[in-house]
Amino acid sequence: MTSESSSFVKGMVLGGAFCMLVTLLGHIKVGHGTKARDHEHHHIHAPDKEDVLNLSEGERMELSKSIRVYCIILVKPKDLGHWAAAKETWSKHCDKAEFYSSENVKVFNSVALNTKDMWVMMRKAYKMTYERYKDEFSWFFLAYPTTFAIIENLKYFLLRKDPSQPFYIGHTVKSGDLEYVDGEGGIVLSIESLRRLSSVLEDPNKCPEQGGMIWKLAEDKQLAICLKYTGVFAENAEDSEGKDVFNTKSVGTLIKEAMATHPQQVVDGCCSDMAITFSGLSPNHMHVMMYGVYRLRPYGHTYSDALVFLPPEGSDND
Repeated sequence: MTSESSSFVKGMVLGGAFCMLVTLLGHIKVGHGTKARDHEHHHIHAPDKEDVLNLSEGERMELSKSIRVYCIILVKPKDLGHWAAAKETWSKHCDKAEFYSSENVKVFNSVALNTKDMWVMMRKAYKMTYERYKDEFSWFFLAYPTTFAIIENLKYFLLRKDPSQPFYIGHTVKSGDLEYVDGEGGIVLSIESLRRLSSVLEDPNKCPEQGGMIWKLAEDKQLAICLKYTGVFAENAEDSEGKDVFNTKSVGTLIKEAMATHPQQVVDGCCSDMAITFSGLSPNHMHVMMYGVYRLRPYGHTYSDALVFLPPEGSDND
């Protein structure tokens, strides 16, 4: 009798594991008439500085004005310290930034989403953003409150990219057959990708709100699955030397790793000069980053950047 009970339990466990595996594969291996293996992972790069220098002054000014970035920051009440730091620092450099909160918080202005589920929060934020700003912005940057972003570097990276094409950009990670942009480093969507996402959000079979899986996937993976149904695939952003520009770790962590792996080339082994994001920062570290990136300048040293990205009109931008 004991042996039969043991066999029954083993069968239940194996059967459950098999069902979970089938469910996972069924959700990840999706597409829009395109198999995953037909899509070659892309590595996209910042524009060549020489190409920018060859532009006329008028063309440069037009380009600098045409790239407008709307920033979405997903927050919860427990993130008040980070929320305040993001509001006081890098988010001022977005052409428009709004905080989307799990609930209404009197301390800060935010868009209340009335849910604590991060995937539902992300869905609602993207849907509302498209409905409100589809005719006003061409690029949409989503971040968590522990992320620090250098928006001017993001604009430079997007300089020669056409927002009418389906871009889905950031720090890519591979999970089985699924390639997705890690939310910790920030997620960039072009207006075309946001349009496609908005359409598929209405289809519960392709992009369910709660998902049909036995265990729950992280929101950044769920996003990739929904975008994959529309023919939009994750692309890893790199500088001209092949270094990542969207970072899922803090500067301090990256430097420590570089000291261990490249002790003779700590700076070169650490980070890109054109880095766009760093993640996992405390509120104090975000203020330190703000000082280092925007305020500290060597006297008498001039920068020969070919473009200037002016702050939003009326902004108390640093």
